[in-house]
Amino acid sequence: MKRDIILAGVGGQGILSIATIIGEAATKAELQLKQAEVHGMSQRGGDVQSNLRLSHTTIYSDLIPRGKADMIIATEPMEALRYLDWLGDGGVIVTNSRPFVNIPNYPDDIMEQLEALGHSGKNIKVIQNDIEALAREHMIPKSANIILLGMAAPYLNIIKADELREAVGKVFASKGNAVVEANLVAFDLGMGINLL
Repeated sequence: MKRDIILAGVGGQGILSIATIIGEAATKAELQLKQAEVHGMSQRGGDVQSNLRLSHTTIYSDLIPRGKADMIIATEPMEALRYLDWLGDGGVIVTNSRPFVNIPNYPDDIMEQLEALGHSGKNIKVIQNDIEALAREHMIPKSANIILLGMAAPYLNIIKADELREAVGKVFASKGNAVVEANLVAFDLGMGINLL
């Protein structure tokens, strides 16, 4: 089994933390792992993208071929659409529904475009929620990206949700118990969205 994942978003939204947690869980599960370097502007406000490939067998390239990704995890909805050509048949998009308007001509109909994908006959599943509003509502404003990871967890298939949850604790352990607890709450909140 393999999973090819495109991580996309805007600098400062926590894409690297998501990649680190998935990588930690994959390593513990003894999976093969390749990650392409993060492409884009890493400063706050610039677009950021990375390829993450997980497999039980050898992976020969760190880049996902166009049309072969199993999943797009996006902290920003326009960034999810930017990489749509890389998503394969039956793919899943897990995205924040709140736009990060960082350009003057940001499209008004981004969410309509994403929702249309779920009804397009292309066999694409779209999971979306306003992760920033959820994070503020639960008083964990710096953990919105981990809510998104929790939303994505049931669709990763190759890594179990409890393995990801354990990796959340390990990755944030050096920041203290309060940060670990906030991120575990965020992960569980994201998982709970899938049960609604």
